[in-house]
Amino acid sequence: MKMEEIRRMDDADLLEQIRDMKKKYEQLRILHKVQPLEDPLEIRRMRRTIARLLTEKNARGLK
Repeated sequence: MKMEEIRRMDDADLLEQIRDMKKKYEQLRILHKVQPLEDPLEIRRMRRTIARLLTEKNARGLK
């Protein structure tokens, strides 16, 4: 997800997206520990997307 897409989201969508991505990230990490993923770089991409979302959240001053 690009920063431009993130900036266009409204506050509720942004918070919902953060919640969903964190949940998916945790599931992906657990799955990777049990059985190696086909694309282990997906974990890195998801972590960076979450960081972008949190950066935008902090820039907007949301709690």
